[in-house]
Amino acid sequence: MKRLLIIRHAKSSWDDPLSDDHARILNGRGRAAATAMGAWLRKQEHRPDLALVSDAARTQETFERLKLGCEHIALPALYHASSDRILHILQEKGGSAECLAVIAHNPGIGDFAGRLVADRPDHPRFANYPTCATLIAECDITDWRDLEFGCGSAIAFRIPADL
Repeated sequence: MKRLLIIRHAKSSWDDPLSDDHARILNGRGRAAATAMGAWLRKQEHRPDLALVSDAARTQETFERLKLGCEHIALPALYHASSDRILHILQEKGGSAECLAVIAHNPGIGDFAGRLVADRPDHPRFANYPTCATLIAECDITDWRDLEFGCGSAIAFRIPADL
């Protein structure tokens, strides 16, 4: 059984409308949300062995503020990746991790979460997967290469407003 934390980056700043999208950092609300989500994850003992994180500034900052206490790999391929691309990345990069986190962007990360689980969580915000939304899922697999859509069971789903 493998566990997966599927996290959308926290709310980013639009203070400089001319800034490069890849370089956007979190705003105050996003920093607070990522810190709160990290505290909830630690309290629930959802601690990944490895985090695969888009190399965008806002996803990297989200990872730092979550304080997951694990190794992370910054992956340019996760920047605005489709759900199919996210699946392939996890299959390739999951390695020996028992619990894996992925931090990326909508619409891909929300679509990935929805396609991964056989039954979607009963939460009014799951369909639009807002910033810092986090799904904890378990998959009945022993190797990440066997990960496929529909294999997951939702354990928990939270958004910052729930915390």
